[in-house]
Amino acid sequence: MQIYYYEQRTEVLKRLKSRAAINDANVLKIVRSIIDDVAQRGNKALFYYTKKFDGFDIDEGNMTVTQKEIDLAYDTVKPETIEVLKKSAQNIKTFHEKQLRKSWFIEKDGAKVGQIIRPIDKVGLYVPGGKASYPSSVLMNVIPAKVAGASNISIATPADKNGNISPAILVAADIAGADVIYKIGGAQAIAALAYGTQSIEKVDKITGPGNAYVAAAKREVFGQVGIDMIAGPSEILIIADSSAKPEWLSADLLSQAEHDEAAACILITTDEEIAEKTDREVTRQLGLIKRANIAKNSIKNFGAIIIVENLDEAVSIANDIAPEHIELIVKNPYDIVDKVKAAGAIFIGQYAPEPLGDYFAGTNHVLPTNSTARFSSALSVDDFILKSSLIDYSKEAYKKVYSDVGRFANLEGLTAHERSARVRFDKLEEEK
Repeated sequence: MQIYYYEQRTEVLKRLKSRAAINDANVLKIVRSIIDDVAQRGNKALFYYTKKFDGFDIDEGNMTVTQKEIDLAYDTVKPETIEVLKKSAQNIKTFHEKQLRKSWFIEKDGAKVGQIIRPIDKVGLYVPGGKASYPSSVLMNVIPAKVAGASNISIATPADKNGNISPAILVAADIAGADVIYKIGGAQAIAALAYGTQSIEKVDKITGPGNAYVAAAKREVFGQVGIDMIAGPSEILIIADSSAKPEWLSADLLSQAEHDEAAACILITTDEEIAEKTDREVTRQLGLIKRANIAKNSIKNFGAIIIVENLDEAVSIANDIAPEHIELIVKNPYDIVDKVKAAGAIFIGQYAPEPLGDYFAGTNHVLPTNSTARFSSALSVDDFILKSSLIDYSKEAYKKVYSDVGRFANLEGLTAHERSARVRFDKLEEEK
């Protein structure tokens, strides 16, 4: 990994900001064509693209996962794996139940205002498929929606050419409480969820990760439906002092580097010896992981070690980056945690590696990337609720304020507003 000093931090920041989200004109052109086709032709277009891209000859009879397939998945997945999925699901449920909001009201002298909290009715969750299997994505998306009270939760995930879906995904979906699983993927799946087809009911919001085509499709259908976020490549930033162990730091950095060649792995340390040992250890550990080529390119393109004078400099850089994940591996992490102003998830101390949050702690691993933690947050129950304002005034309460309302409307030149505000108590002359 290339080693920098605090004075060179702008070089690192510039490289990180060069990571493009969705700017491939060809991807957008293809995605828009697919969405338009599915919106117009429904099932026919959906079946065509599924056969074209996934090799699966899909039809109305085989597009939905059956209970028999779910039962078979339970027989296929190892019992200890099922147990881990159940433990993780319970942790995620417990964490997200703490996020639940209640409707509230303020009432005084006949005037009542408040907020009514309701769940989003229909939610569509996208789960990547193909060669990869991500049951964690199922749990992280379905469970918050379930906790929020969504009445219909649909999963879209691509099947192989034989119509099979990873058994672990099916088990996770069943444990989490999904209502239906469709064997569809790609931009065509996003379009089907957004617009509906003859076999798929349209949803109100779509969440979940995917490749560039899925991300572009989510962006294109936003407005027709809600979406969670446009996720970019993963990233981790570690702040470490002399108490950190280079072997552990390297393992944590590589845990993100293996995701994607555009993933970013940054170590900021106050200890030059830690920096040098971690650099050597990363090279050694690259030979121990399966996705070494991906990780190697990630480190080459977007990896960096930055040596700083003190932890204040380290936090300053971290806040400029606003990382998806940040680990504070220092002697007294709670001395600086409040100074971290923008991060998707904060991992405290030696024994909270990033994969703990990915899989088991219960916190959500759907996090803002590409510095969007400056203005957005992890997926939560809030993403699956609606907040409606309530206004209720008695005759006596409104009589006290109606003239003020009318004056405000007049201030903005909206005479119809003013008439509406005053008509209940003033005898208004008709305009001639």
